[in-house]
Amino acid sequence: MTAALRRYDPPSLGDRLRNAQAMTRPLMIEIIETASRRIPALGQSGRTARLTRLIDAEAWADAALALMELELPMWQVRRIAYDEGEWHCALSRERELPDWLDDAIEAHHAELALALLSAFLEVRVLATDVSRPSVPSVRPLPDPLCEPVACDHYG
Repeated sequence: MTAALRRYDPPSLGDRLRNAQAMTRPLMIEIIETASRRIPALGQSGRTARLTRLIDAEAWADAALALMELELPMWQVRRIAYDEGEWHCALSRERELPDWLDDAIEAHHAELALALLSAFLEVRVLATDVSRPSVPSVRPLPDPLCEPVACDHYG
């Protein structure tokens, strides 16, 4: 587990996002410092420079989308909708599936950037809860007491 995820306290940061009235530079920097694994490894590449420019310009929704693109390459925005004063954002690994089959991660907030970043943090929590090996799993060896036997009689 990386140092960033060890010090990552999802409930408190998630609560801060839900209770925030507007996105701020310190909040965005905290999210990047605590919840990102790839950005430190990328260094000052063109993609991280773009994220920095978006933060400097306070283009929060674009910065949130750029952060998701860098940090969650297997996830895509499935839906962004505005309904009754709130933005609803859904992220999915299988965007082409019908809604009822997809296990999308959804979040909502009155501010678009905060809705996007809330969904981002939910995916991060899911990723830390579900540890997947980097190699495929191998089926265990068969039990020596239970061996398959051919039952067909060709007589």
